[in-house]
Amino acid sequence: MFLPKRASVLPKRATVLLATLAFVAACGAPDKPAGTTAESGGTVPDTPSAPVSLNILDVAGDLQLTQGMIDEFTQKNPKVISKVTYSKATAPELAGKIKAQQDAGRVDIDVVLTGVDGLAAGIDQNLWLPISGKVTADYLPGAQAMQKLAGEFGVTVTYYPSGPLIEYLPAKVPNPPKTAADLLAYAKANPGTVQYARPANSGPGRTFLMGLPYLLGDKDPKDPVAGWEKTWAYLAELNKYVTLYPSATSETMKSIANGSAKIIVSTTGWDINPRVLGQVPKEAAIGSLQGFHWVTDAHYVTVPKGVSADKQSAILLLLKSMLTKEQQAKAYDKGYFYPGPAVKDVPLSMAPADSQKAIADYGRPEYDALIANNPLETPLDAKALVAAFDKWDREIGGAKVNK
Repeated sequence: MFLPKRASVLPKRATVLLATLAFVAACGAPDKPAGTTAESGGTVPDTPSAPVSLNILDVAGDLQLTQGMIDEFTQKNPKVISKVTYSKATAPELAGKIKAQQDAGRVDIDVVLTGVDGLAAGIDQNLWLPISGKVTADYLPGAQAMQKLAGEFGVTVTYYPSGPLIEYLPAKVPNPPKTAADLLAYAKANPGTVQYARPANSGPGRTFLMGLPYLLGDKDPKDPVAGWEKTWAYLAELNKYVTLYPSATSETMKSIANGSAKIIVSTTGWDINPRVLGQVPKEAAIGSLQGFHWVTDAHYVTVPKGVSADKQSAILLLLKSMLTKEQQAKAYDKGYFYPGPAVKDVPLSMAPADSQKAIADYGRPEYDALIANNPLETPLDAKALVAAFDKWDREIGGAKVNK
């Protein structure tokens, strides 16, 4: 099992990625049930004319949550899917890889598992087929909001409230910060010991960036350019006491484990899963700061243009299976995207035994109350997220990123 790789870099094309997700969410998507004409590959049948093989590319670490769902469907439906091949890449590679195949007239990737970043890049370059109107799900409210962000071009398959949280070892930080001001004061008193990864390449880093406007009471948490005066001032001050910004979240986990950092930014999944895997001490603790709002996250299934109608048919059948409660229960995994399920009424008791044990041993009872009692906010749209990343890189920590 690999270390979580939840976040990835959104391409730095701020002048191009202008509110694509916001536009899609506002416009909605017309329903295109199976049996209508596909955008490529002819008419999508209810079932494929012959078993198909699928090549699935994961750029979000989502297979850790969903491979069991996919493998079980494949095993039980040999007349639909004959074989599945998996591969992994980073989100920055995604759009170029897909576009090159489409330009060559030979699309070899049939399904992409991605986060908001890869989804947005593909929407911008017109890479995805519209599929969400062909699949329905009884989503949790937070997952439904994430689905709205995707519009017609992605289907939400896993979801979690994310963060931002702080993580620390109680033996080294007996009196952890309770507010954003406390965190800044701790960093000033202990230079180099507060750490978060570069937001453009880190789920926790990105969530911290988007969560600060709520913690600080900024004018408009959805507008990093004109509405984050307090946030940018806070980050600039914090930067004085940060020695380096790791280029990946996994590095912050190593830092807290080896003692080179005393407080790191985290999320529910990044808290639980590395402790399950033994990469962070079990006794590590988490905290939320006063005024805390969750900034949610999700993984999506997208389908590149150029995928045949038969394969589209198989993918839709697979998606319908993945969104059942029985299959969604597998998304608990070992806390990687905790809780994980995107649909309603999937308690932990439905999860596989190893997932139940992992959560029982390494989960936190306080998460139930934190999730129930704090507001859920969707991430920034594509335009705003790119602007936030760009400003952070230029004005806050770009020069200190450990590459």
